[in-house]
Formats: sequence, C-alpha cells, structure tokens
Amino acid sequence: MTIDGDDDLQGLTRAGRAVAEARDAMLAAVEPGATTADLDAVGRRVLRSHGARSAPQLAVGFPAATCVSVNDEAAHGVPSPTRVLRAGDLVNVDVSAELDGYWADTGASTPVGPPESVAPVARRLVEATRAAQADAMNAARAGRPIGRIGRAVERCARRHGFRVIGNLCGHGVGAALHEGPSIPSIERMADDIALWEGLVLAVEPFLSTGADVAVEGRDGWTLRTPDGSLSAQFEHTIVVTHGRPLVLTAS
Repeated sequence: MTIDGDDDLQGLTRAGRAVAEARDAMLAAVEPGATTADLDAVGRRVLRSHGARSAPQLAVGFPAATCVSVNDEAAHGVPSPTRVLRAGDLVNVDVSAELDGYWADTGASTPVGPPESVAPVARRLVEATRAAQADAMNAARAGRPIGRIGRAVERCARRHGFRVIGNLCGHGVGAALHEGPSIPSIERMADDIALWEGLVLAVEPFLSTGADVAVEGRDGWTLRTPDGSLSAQFEHTIVVTHGRPLVLTAS
C-alpha cells in the first residue's frame, strides 16, 4: 500500500497502535509456567478492545488470534494450552490485525525467566535481531533499492555471528496482510527496485544460531529451523520516507 492522504495515515496509525499494544501486553505476560495459549488470550483481548480483528484468522483461517513461536519455531507457531513456557526458553509473539480496512503487523522476541536462566547465546541472538531490524528500517528510505534492506540485515547478522533465515521475508502491508513488494533479509543483486515515499512495509528479519532456512512443521502452520537451532524475529510496520521511516507499531 502507498499512503494517499491523512485518512490513510490515521487509519494505519490506529491499526498499528492496536497490534503494538497487543504485542507489548503479550510480552509482559511471558513468564515460566505461562502457556502459549495464555499469551494468545492476552493478545486477543487487546485487539478486541480496539475493535480490531485478527489478521491471520481473517486472511488465512489461522487457528488462533496471534502467532506464538518458541525456541526453534521461527514463525507461525500455533498457541496451545499444553505448551508451557520454561525458564531459558526463547519466545516470539507475532501480532497482525485489521481495523477499519487497514492492516498492520508486528512482532518481537524475548527470553523467558531471569537472566541467569537464559543461555548467553539466546540473549545475544535477541539483541542481534533487534539491531538487525533497526538497521533494516534505517535502510528503508525512498529512492534506495530494496536490496539495501537485505544487505543491512545480513551484515548485522554476520557481525554478531548469526545466520539469516533467508526464506522468510518482509512484505508490503496496509490494504491487506501481505502485499508486494517482498522484502528479503539477505542481499540479492536482483533487488534493485527503488523504494518510494509513502510505501507501507512490514520489515521483519529472522536470525538464527545456525539455520538459514525454515521448514514447515507437521501441524501445517509452524515454520521451524530444520536443525533445531534457535530463532528470533523483530517486526515493525513502517511508512517509507526520504529520511528515517515512520514507525507505526512503536511501543
């Protein structure tokens, strides 16, 4: 989607606020003993309080309001009352919703439990992925090629000693959950299309401790690393400008 006036910006801002508040409330509920279904219930309540509808349910019939992925689950984890979080786990929440015809998408990862219970590599992976997402947003400027985003992510991952899950990409968003253009998190010479002002994007790099692809799990939804390596993701919905982007899903 490309923004066309203040009405679009205000509508996207409302949708962005709904998913950001749901994401933050879910992260605040992360603790040992909580289930992934507990987190989903928190996100569902926040979305409903805004009058927003779960995007994965609306768009693809996902069996929960949000996605909650743990450890080697990179994306689209299905919340379950039997999936209990333990100290030392790494959990990702991904929240997307539609509100008054506008769609927004966000996500974040966090370790579970006190710092001493979390492996140093998991803590470093979270911080590296957060940094890669910030670098990716900074690279998303009008007039620059899309490939600059992937280059920023890949270089950040290498600096921190991690891998990019290359088959999971960011995407256009706004008038629907998934729109063009696709936003790879790896540098590809073919990605030379220039970004333009007003373009709405979901920028979401996935980093892992060892894998560079994610594969579909047996449930038909969850995407996970084939080698069991940890994965983390951060995601914001942004509006491209000639300077730093407008972040619609900031806390």
